[in-house]
Amino acid sequence: MKLKNTLTYVAMAFMGVIFLFPLLWSVVSSLKPEAEIMNYPPKWIADFTLINYKSVLAQYPYTGWMMNSLIITILSTLFVLVLTTPAAYAFGRLNFKGKKVIFTLIVSMLLIPIQAYIVPLFLLVSKLKLLNTFAALILVAGANVISVYILTSFFKGIPNELEEAARIDGCKDFGIFWKIMLPLTKPAVSTVTILMFISNWNNFLWPMIAIRANALKPLTVGIAQFMGGANSTAQFQYGTSLAAACMAIIPSVIVFLSLQRYFVEGITNSGIKG
Repeated sequence: MKLKNTLTYVAMAFMGVIFLFPLLWSVVSSLKPEAEIMNYPPKWIADFTLINYKSVLAQYPYTGWMMNSLIITILSTLFVLVLTTPAAYAFGRLNFKGKKVIFTLIVSMLLIPIQAYIVPLFLLVSKLKLLNTFAALILVAGANVISVYILTSFFKGIPNELEEAARIDGCKDFGIFWKIMLPLTKPAVSTVTILMFISNWNNFLWPMIAIRANALKPLTVGIAQFMGGANSTAQFQYGTSLAAACMAIIPSVIVFLSLQRYFVEGITNSGIKG
């Protein structure tokens, strides 16, 4: 048994190193001068410099892009929670005609990639005159299926005795949802918050299509400019690109570390009860 546990931990550590290596290389390389980044063999302990970070902040409206991303991501995440939490409560705790059919149709949307409906989505948003606005990103983010599924699974796992006791005390459906159920779903809500924050923060395709004004671009679309266009003759700068990418992951890491204690519990309970 001890040998088995030891081998398991060694395998986990090995996999952890494999997954962390690209991130470590990116961080270390972002602190190197451009000429040293692609040297072989690589020099891990180099003369570190912040020149790449200074170049990013000086040559591009990076802070503006980051603020745009923060606004879009926070509002989108809140919008998803406001929409999907009551919907999940209805699917998980209430009985109404056609519930299973509606829930199946909603969950089946997971099988349809955004590329399949992005053209009609663009035409709809254009007709509503929402192109080049944050609303185009926030409203579309609200149509989120995975959060409904996770929260519904969690609501189903809450003991019926709590709901029955609340009804005996005269509590109505909204009161049960607001005073009893919602406080119990903190792990699931935290899980959805992490998933939605990271998903909206990393979203690229739809923002690239819906937002054309440079001042309104989120960070993902702005960073794409570091790659240069098809006709660009400028040499690709690894240092500034890696520095921009390293700064971009900071908000996601902060959110995950803040809510990680609820994350595993939320995923586990949602999976078991679903």
